[in-house]
Amino acid sequence: MVSSYSFPAKRGWRGLAIAVLGLVILSLLVPLIFLLGLHNNFHSADVNEDRSSNHVDNQNHGFRNHDPKHQNVSKSAHVDDILHRLTPPLSKDVIENSVKEAFNNTVRDAAAHVSKDQNEGHPVLPKLLEKSQLDTKNEGNVIIEATQHMQSVSVDDTKMSCELEFGSYCLWCHEHKEEMKDSMVKQMKDRLFVARAFLPIITKLPGQQKLAREMKQTIQEFEKIFSDATTDADLPPHVDKKLQNMEEIIERAKEFPLDCNYVYRKLKQILNLTEDEAHFHMKQSAFLYQLAVQTMPKSLHCLSMRLTVEYFRSHSLDMELLPIEKFVNPELHHYVLLSNNVLSSSVVINSTVMHSSESQNLVFHVITDGQNYYAMKFWFFMNSYKEATIHVLNIEDVNLGYHDKVIPLHLSLSEEYRVSFRIPSSSQMNTEYISLFGHTHFLLPEIFQKLNKVVILDDDIVVQRDLSPLWNVQLEGKVNGAVQFCDVRLSQLKGYLGENSYSQSSCSWMSGLNIVDLVKWRELNLTDTYRRLLQVQNKRDASLRVGSFPANLLTFQDLVHPLDNSWALSGLGHNYGVDAHAVEEAAVLHYNGNMKPWLELGIRKYKARWKKYLKRADQFMGECNVNP
Repeated sequence: MVSSYSFPAKRGWRGLAIAVLGLVILSLLVPLIFLLGLHNNFHSADVNEDRSSNHVDNQNHGFRNHDPKHQNVSKSAHVDDILHRLTPPLSKDVIENSVKEAFNNTVRDAAAHVSKDQNEGHPVLPKLLEKSQLDTKNEGNVIIEATQHMQSVSVDDTKMSCELEFGSYCLWCHEHKEEMKDSMVKQMKDRLFVARAFLPIITKLPGQQKLAREMKQTIQEFEKIFSDATTDADLPPHVDKKLQNMEEIIERAKEFPLDCNYVYRKLKQILNLTEDEAHFHMKQSAFLYQLAVQTMPKSLHCLSMRLTVEYFRSHSLDMELLPIEKFVNPELHHYVLLSNNVLSSSVVINSTVMHSSESQNLVFHVITDGQNYYAMKFWFFMNSYKEATIHVLNIEDVNLGYHDKVIPLHLSLSEEYRVSFRIPSSSQMNTEYISLFGHTHFLLPEIFQKLNKVVILDDDIVVQRDLSPLWNVQLEGKVNGAVQFCDVRLSQLKGYLGENSYSQSSCSWMSGLNIVDLVKWRELNLTDTYRRLLQVQNKRDASLRVGSFPANLLTFQDLVHPLDNSWALSGLGHNYGVDAHAVEEAAVLHYNGNMKPWLELGIRKYKARWKKYLKRADQFMGECNVNP
């Protein structure tokens, strides 16, 4: 009996061991497939067609027979694919349609064709594009090409071309550009390129084998130097003698009759190859920048997790005895804050309360998502803000009484857009940054059915003055009290928004600080208006975030009451040149843009005003090494 069962048992264990070994090998192969880009071969036909078209375009630049170029093309395509899949969906880029009015019909039709299906899973409108780093790649090239067509080659246009393709990364890069002391290196590289162009010709000349050997040897010496040196300080001693020797060899080569067309083509090829390599590295840097500014820092993630764990450890604490009557009392001052960031929410509330003379009348409704709900709840339970009341809501637990098929019931913060358009009667491009309501904002009248008026705050602001006078502002029949942004007028956007009756003085507006009449909102049924406009954009193949841009502006057309500009100052998250006096005088500072004050890449000179309102004594901040 024993022997009859021993063999099947061994065979069973052997099979199990083989299965485990197979799983281990598979777990190693899958990451390698993604790292090496082999998974690109498994995509749909649309992606393959796009990649093949890119390959054809690259061949047209004159590198069809050169392996280094093919390597760069492969790397560039792989970076494009990574950007397409990994760029976090926070910052939006809107390319204004009026740019295309400067193009002829052929270019315009081609641009509309290539702009479709750029974003896999998120089709893009031909006239409205997201994520300039990838989704507007082809469209961005068309815009840059149009600038060249208009013969605008000023410094401003060069900078703007970069901003069209890479967004605020160009602003950050320009501000942090290091001056390279490499004049000698550049001179040596110039001579190296010339020698490379001459070498194939000299090699074929009869009786010039010695000169060809000397030139080849000198080229190899230069290449060895450049493998270790990028600045003049890295160059070895007596390098000036090597440069002089190279100059003499080139002069000797020039004494022979040469095919100038070949030399020209060779130098042109090297130039194009260098430009392509520089653009590839620019893409890499821009991707790393986007990754840094749109990914939650490890310390903030740690803080959220620690607070969540502590909430469930302290379940015996009586955290449910909340002053519910205050939450629905329309006589109090109700502030609505949408956020998934504990630290930024705390700064907004703390700065508001610190400047308030009647904090007992303040009620803050913090709307967050399920992932951060318990962290928020525990933080605001453990920290007090004078006599203000804090109400934390989980958007995923909100019951609207119906299923909304258009506006998703998940947290949507204020959407940030980059709008680019051509300046009238000028060949120059202008780029501005606008912040508008997200989808969740349009559910507020239904979430707070018993409230008549609320002030909506973004989580990237700092309050510097008492906001109580804001409640005395008469909206005069309007719905949304906001600071206008007249650098972008609706008439400039009519090519995208449609041929509506826009006044030449109609300005766009900014989120960040908004006083909203919920009664008038419900009376005009603006949420349904927004839904209908969003559905129109969806039929035009726009993603929800992209479609929100025109839907926002059209929903509040002629319904925005302009607040005085002193109420809010925007741009502190992307503009390094904000006027210091304006920063000092503004009631609210808005850090709209990618460079938020809690990030390492935040603009340093504006950070101090944000840090001022951090609660530094918190033990969890110390444990997670939170030090923005």
